[in-house]
Amino acid sequence: MTSLRRSPERIRLPAGFSFSAVAAGIKISGRPDLALVEAVGGATAAALFTKNRVVAAPVEVGRAALLASGGRVRAVVVNSGNANCATGRAGIQACERVCREAGKLLGVPAAEIFPSSTGIIGVRLPAENIHAKLPELVVGRSANQRGVLAFAHAIMTTDTRAKIASARFRVNSKDVTVLGIAKGAGMVHPQLATMLVYLFTDAGASPRDLQSLLREACDQSLNCMSIDGDTSTNDTVLLLASGASGTRVKDVRVRKKMSAALTAVCQSLAEQIVSDGEGVQHVIRLSVEQARGREEALLVARTIAHSMLVKTAWAGADPNWGRILAAVGRCGVPIDPSRVQIFIGRQKVCGNGVAWAFNERQAHRHLAQPVCDIRVQLGRGRESVRFLTTDLTAEYVRINADYST
Repeated sequence: MTSLRRSPERIRLPAGFSFSAVAAGIKISGRPDLALVEAVGGATAAALFTKNRVVAAPVEVGRAALLASGGRVRAVVVNSGNANCATGRAGIQACERVCREAGKLLGVPAAEIFPSSTGIIGVRLPAENIHAKLPELVVGRSANQRGVLAFAHAIMTTDTRAKIASARFRVNSKDVTVLGIAKGAGMVHPQLATMLVYLFTDAGASPRDLQSLLREACDQSLNCMSIDGDTSTNDTVLLLASGASGTRVKDVRVRKKMSAALTAVCQSLAEQIVSDGEGVQHVIRLSVEQARGREEALLVARTIAHSMLVKTAWAGADPNWGRILAAVGRCGVPIDPSRVQIFIGRQKVCGNGVAWAFNERQAHRHLAQPVCDIRVQLGRGRESVRFLTTDLTAEYVRINADYST
């Protein structure tokens, strides 16, 4: 992989879903900020949520709704520009009312409406704006690429582009499709990132099977990336299965193909999120190898990826491998420094924990590219992990210094 995938990729639509978006006046800019996806005949669902102890109202309401409905979802309502987090009981009530009103319009219980929000924390959700626009949102839904693009743009905050990926496979003369739509550009760190990710398939599956597939796919993609080490309060990854293709995941062959397609879509979305990171100039494909276990490799990768000194060196395309080695040494794993090897691109820059003769100009040129490769070998075992991360620039500081004002 010499470059990262960027949206829009080819959009393949799974059967059974329709999309819409409107401007509800939540964003000061006046851009679309309210979106809907309807599973026309209803869908089974699975979700993963933020690990932050501070949880936004829609996460609480969405979790409860999935339990109450037995993993059934008829529609998803998303607003951007306001996180509806740290808003107390009023925030919960506002979210619940949105679900009730949307449910009435669609003729389903409120528990089958899944809510999401993204934006500024600690600001009252202007629920009246949303209520006023729900009828238009419901009437405007469409099952086409235009609807998908409208949905994808409406959920953006500091994103500079929409993030969409899809895959299709064939089983017994039937096509099965997976579509993913995401937002995220900052406050990105597993588990998960400051992102909303919606995954749709026309395969049929139980909530339990979907949960297993979703966790597997995220572990190889959305949980192997970081921009700034912050974990948001609203992070949500939701997978909906309409069953409209007539193909069931219970079949072993279907499950295998479904797992591959879902993972490919999530990996593409992860690449799109990281490459659109706030102020990002360089995306780093960091490989940590020869660890004793996957969790050990992830711990090392995250320590490197979150080091301000390492990230600023990457911003300047400075092949300062010593900062990487120092991060490895403080990660908490009992590393033997004399066994550590570090590579920038194809060049070894550190061998057995000490300086290795290398071409600094060539290393600088490699780090100056939009996408760079760094490998760290620990000399402890056979496990490895590939982790996507970024540099840290003055533009990132500017964006986040001015975010709420």
